[in-house]
Amino acid sequence: MVDKYEVPVKHQLTIENREKMDITGVLNVDSFDDEEIILETQQGLLAIRGEELHIKNLNLEQGELNVEGLIMELAYSEERSIKHGGRGLLGRLFR
Repeated sequence: MVDKYEVPVKHQLTIENREKMDITGVLNVDSFDDEEIILETQQGLLAIRGEELHIKNLNLEQGELNVEGLIMELAYSEERSIKHGGRGLLGRLFR
């Protein structure tokens, strides 16, 4: 069995005018609402914070995610998944 973190997928993040974001290398979306999206990428957890955030397209087979809304913050964590109720690094950063 191949670990999903060992599959070579390029992780790339492109932001256009802080209103549109395209991300590759996405493994899973852990949680989302209109102010925060937390997802697993090939490079660890990524938290996206902003206003009126919407997932426009999600294709986990291709590892692609498209987000629209006002993007205000991005934060990576080396943790591979949310554990202990999300109170790891991201839990402390985004209370």
